[in-house]
Amino acid sequence: MALDPKSRARFNLSKTVVLLFDPTPLGLAILAQILAGFGARKIHRCSTIEEAKQVVAEFEIDLMVIDAMAESGEGYEFVRWLRQNVPEPNRHTPVLLTAAHTKASDVASARDCGSHFIVAKPLAPIVVLERIIWIAKEGRAFVLSDEYVGPDRRFAKNEPAGDHPRRRREDQIELQAEAAESAEGTPAGAAPEASPDGEAPLPFIDRPLKAAS
Repeated sequence: MALDPKSRARFNLSKTVVLLFDPTPLGLAILAQILAGFGARKIHRCSTIEEAKQVVAEFEIDLMVIDAMAESGEGYEFVRWLRQNVPEPNRHTPVLLTAAHTKASDVASARDCGSHFIVAKPLAPIVVLERIIWIAKEGRAFVLSDEYVGPDRRFAKNEPAGDHPRRRREDQIELQAEAAESAEGTPAGAAPEASPDGEAPLPFIDRPLKAAS
């Protein structure tokens, strides 16, 4: 998705409550700087999973940016816990994962834990903003099933052509090719035409971000 400069000029996160998780002080500082640059004022910085869970329990969150911690998998497990155990509305909060590497297995983990996108580090602010805008506008249904809880792992057919992060099944790119796109940020949402257990997505539309002009 190529970002329209006019859209960027109108988009800010001044009314958005953001949770950031990164286990390193530098990573957390970079995330906070990027989000603050987009207008975010209410930012909860978490350096441990326990802190992130406490914030989720106490505040209503509009956007989460979570480090995947690929080696330990704690970031993926946090998103899975969020989707399966947390009450609404935080259960449905959009989640952007970040990772030092986005090999095929990491992309699959991000997709299957219930996140919206996975973006490779080092983070480029323009890529992060593109992904946030995409999440705010896409309105994917939320799927609740025994096998998977999270945003529908398909993208709508009527999306515009161009530098598109991901297509539906007929345009689906193999995960190995996805990993090669990591520098641009990789969507976590790809899946067959039906959910894993054959159930249709529930008619829940992702809660939009509170973006003020």
